[in-house]
Amino acid sequence: MRTIGIAGLALALLGGEKPAPRPPLLDPARFELVDLTHPLNAETVFWPTSPIGFELKRLAHGKTEAGFFYAANTFCMAEHGGTHLDAPFHFFETGETADRVPLKRLVAAAVVLDVSAKASKDPDYRATAQDVRDFETRNGRIPAGAIALLRTGWSARWPDRKGYLGDDRKGDASNLHFPSFSEEAARLLVKERKVAALGVDTASVDFGQSRDFAVHRLAASFNVPGFENLENLDRLPPTGALVIALPIKIEGGTGGPMRAIALVPK
Repeated sequence: MRTIGIAGLALALLGGEKPAPRPPLLDPARFELVDLTHPLNAETVFWPTSPIGFELKRLAHGKTEAGFFYAANTFCMAEHGGTHLDAPFHFFETGETADRVPLKRLVAAAVVLDVSAKASKDPDYRATAQDVRDFETRNGRIPAGAIALLRTGWSARWPDRKGYLGDDRKGDASNLHFPSFSEEAARLLVKERKVAALGVDTASVDFGQSRDFAVHRLAASFNVPGFENLENLDRLPPTGALVIALPIKIEGGTGGPMRAIALVPK
């Protein structure tokens, strides 16, 4: 579609050349809207060392003196719980904070790498670079700027802390067991394919037994954010969906809860 400048627009308004037609607006009816977000409540899974979970307190609930209904709450939670964003600053001193992550990293086409069959046999499974290459053999090269989502099947275990994390002891993260990305797969995706973000349906973009959080550190060094504790990745095709993952815009934040959805063409 050609563009029209100020002079061209003025000419069109004076009865001369007509401006170029506007592109059609996005029609939601053409898409299935898929919620990728777990609700926040008393059962929300947080990292075992988090000092708090999700707390909702009622401020008001009922009829006012004027006779109409009014309700309001307060809530309190750590940044990294439930479906949330890991900002690069979480693991990289000069990385972007939650409020500075560009929207182009939060709204992008998605590719879904399905390792659920392998993960079902090994709770410590780490998606490999070969898994990424096998995906590309079937679906084509992953384009730069895509959001790379890893489907492990773990979201079906939510919110059972022991089933989901592999251990339900609070304050102790030494015995966690769940799958995620390997460092080599993350390096291929982040450095070579230049993806916009990494996402996973487990508690971390590093697998449960990680001690050095290599994937977090690698991704953060390229200002690539992570989306953790996603759900419904089984409802997305390998390619073709659009993901919108918008976190709370916490100034200086290391992350924050987010509402993530996908638009899947019908």
